[in-house]
Amino acid sequence: MIRPTIFVVALGLQTAAAVAQTTTPPPAPAQTAPSSSAAATDKSGLTLEKFEARREKAFMRADTDNDGKVSLAEWTAFQTARKAKGDPAKSFARMDTNKDGFVDKGEVDAFLAKRFARLDKNSDGVLSADERPGHKSAPNQEQ
Repeated sequence: MIRPTIFVVALGLQTAAAVAQTTTPPPAPAQTAPSSSAAATDKSGLTLEKFEARREKAFMRADTDNDGKVSLAEWTAFQTARKAKGDPAKSFARMDTNKDGFVDKGEVDAFLAKRFARLDKNSDGVLSADERPGHKSAPNQEQ
């Protein structure tokens, strides 16, 4: 009577060993620390790249002759059409750093980087909702 029991136990052990060798457990989820790429996809935050892309796209709509730069006349017409507050000549002068009478992509990028840094109060590289202009808890600043 012991022989059949030993046989069944041995067969069970062989089966368990065979299954263990052919089946691999699923890999454990990787534990990673939050990175800047995670911040880039965070819906509540706006990275410098996204901030620049949005603002530059809007700014370049003022380039009505499609020459890759915006003149004071184009900027004034654009700001008037948007019913923007403030003097368009003053905002244009702040962006036209080389004082050539045009604002190009490089000047826009430099202006937006400075603006982003000023808005990013906690210097984490992401504008949270309360740091963005126009948000009800954001400081009241000129756009």
